[in-house]
Amino acid sequence: MVSQVYSCSVAGVSPKLVTIEVCVSNGTKMYIVGLPDSAVRESQQRIESAIKNCGYYMPREKVTVNLAPASLKKEGAAFDLPIALGILQASGQINAQQLQDHLILGELSLSGEIRPVQGVLPITIKARKLNLKSILLCKQNEKEGAIIHNIDVIGLETLEDAVGFLEKKKHITPCVVDTRRLFEEQKHEHTTDFSNIQGQENVKRAMEVACAGGHNVLLIGVPGSGKTMISSQLPSILPPLSLREALETTKIYSVAGQLSSAEGLISQRPFRAPHHTISSTALVGGGTCPMPGEISLAHNGVLFLDELPEFQKNALETLRQPIESHEIVIARAKQRITYPANFMLVASMNPCPCGYYTHPNKPCSCSPHIIQKYQSKISGPLLDRIDIHIEAAPVSFEKLSSEDVGQNETSDVIQKRVIAAREIQKERYKNYEHIHCNAAISANLLREVCRIGDTSKLLLKKAMEKLNLSARAYNRILKLARTIADLAGKKDIDTSHVAEAIQYRSLDKQVMV
Repeated sequence: MVSQVYSCSVAGVSPKLVTIEVCVSNGTKMYIVGLPDSAVRESQQRIESAIKNCGYYMPREKVTVNLAPASLKKEGAAFDLPIALGILQASGQINAQQLQDHLILGELSLSGEIRPVQGVLPITIKARKLNLKSILLCKQNEKEGAIIHNIDVIGLETLEDAVGFLEKKKHITPCVVDTRRLFEEQKHEHTTDFSNIQGQENVKRAMEVACAGGHNVLLIGVPGSGKTMISSQLPSILPPLSLREALETTKIYSVAGQLSSAEGLISQRPFRAPHHTISSTALVGGGTCPMPGEISLAHNGVLFLDELPEFQKNALETLRQPIESHEIVIARAKQRITYPANFMLVASMNPCPCGYYTHPNKPCSCSPHIIQKYQSKISGPLLDRIDIHIEAAPVSFEKLSSEDVGQNETSDVIQKRVIAAREIQKERYKNYEHIHCNAAISANLLREVCRIGDTSKLLLKKAMEKLNLSARAYNRILKLARTIADLAGKKDIDTSHVAEAIQYRSLDKQVMV
């Protein structure tokens, strides 16, 4: 007898339907075919133990398990449950009615308990597209799957629960999540606020401009000037995630196995701050079974690189392509996986190894050669891709000790201006599918939306000559000027907007030796 069960394999964030065929015939061994990895091949021992401990028996005949399509590599332990059910059905121990109406996934323990797996959200979306009646999975995964509507999400605790449900001997209520209500409740929950930052008005203004246009930022300053604190509060002034963006982000965390059973949906923009010892693979993604890296986990959010020169040089250089394309392609001999990586890069660094090269009072102990060597760890092409370079000066005692924090703008006030500027950009680029903010303007569109007058051109020409800026830096100044004009509610870019934009590139010469 042959049974057939549907399951899924995830490649990147794209699930592939896997049909599991089980045949019990004359013989003595169990065979799993269809390009299984070691985790799938080892499932035989887990499945046999789970079946026995749930009161059934493992057939002492030839059991052939075919994972179709045979050309697709099958990875992970999510096939345990569907294979076990297929064996029980093929051996006549259960009569699972309408087995092919469901998509089934879950890892089995030796006692028959069902354990959670990764990638549930994209798999649930795939099951709905295939018009399947329901998806059967671990109880701990049900909230993640239930954020997708129009498909029953059945949370199971044991193999016996699965059999009882399929034989219609046990009623299990599908999990229901009010996705929109959950999203609206969580998207404004922030534990930080810009009103807590004393001083650094120029840096806060630069951060507002960056968030309004989706621009990358480099903070340069002495230790203790507040670079990390300011950066960590950026999500509180960024526009809230849309529901579409929330689902995109949640899919990546689901595939990476970093979504807790209590979350279900990520409603706030991610803030990722990897340590400077991170490898290039962990940063951009990859591995034997390619997984999303930090740049993909920061999709629709912020990637913060503290102490930028301390990162491995080859790791930093891998950022150049995804900063431009907003995606990372991981190519292997037999597969090519694409992960989204539309992040806002925020980096910080000291001006020298000791940190006090630009300090007004503390002397620097580094020689010019050491400073040059330290700063050269960041390549010119990478610096060119960072729109804003801003210096964070030390904060005076008077500002730090001031108890009058009421004069500081709150994150809500700044966020309203940022959202207003983003709405202008949304309307401007409504006919361009992949452009949603000024930082993503293409070269062809730049001359159309970033027109400047003769006075502004002359000012920009002098800045280019004095600072020896590249063509890419020229384009980024125009994009910054466009964002500054949007924040001011101006249709046209004037000279003051260009001047402020140039100021955010002037650190190329003022701080760097």
